[in-house]
Amino acid sequence: MKEISTIIRNRRSIQPNLYTDKPIEQEVIEEILENANWAPNHRKTEPWRFKVFQGAALQRLSDYLGDWYETNTPEAKFSDIKLKKIRKKPLQSSCVIAICMQRDPDEKLPEWEEIAAVACAVQNMWLTCSAYGIGSYWSSPKSIITANKFLALKEGERCLGLFYMGYAQDVILTSTRRAIADKVEWVDS
Repeated sequence: MKEISTIIRNRRSIQPNLYTDKPIEQEVIEEILENANWAPNHRKTEPWRFKVFQGAALQRLSDYLGDWYETNTPEAKFSDIKLKKIRKKPLQSSCVIAICMQRDPDEKLPEWEEIAAVACAVQNMWLTCSAYGIGSYWSSPKSIITANKFLALKEGERCLGLFYMGYAQDVILTSTRRAIADKVEWVDS
């Protein structure tokens, strides 16, 4: 129990600029995805879908994100620094996974429940990454949320963001939480 509690409490968002060049082994990526597959979900819809970008596909993702920013950002808000950062993130990563959701075609349950199930799947991925010392970061820019054509999404699918992954440099990231007692009301009768 102590080990799982430690992993949960030490999980952090680690951005691609802190990743090393060490590749993530294929078997590890497959285990991360298999653990995602065991997330809880109502009516067993298993709505999570993943598109894994590795190798040369990372350049294609970088090009798409950068081109989208250049095309869709008003001149007054455009930043060359931000463009460079957007293009660099995928290339700093060992792997980037598009987090997608397949809506139940019969809509037997509310969409928010399927989104919650996908979020649970991502948490399983994040915890697995943490256990392996892999840095990870969930980003949901408009460029990828609207990337149906680029991602070749099927009917009823939508993208909920990108999950960047890479072995992290030795960084110590700390965090705090307010006491759980401040967020819980015990109802006894």
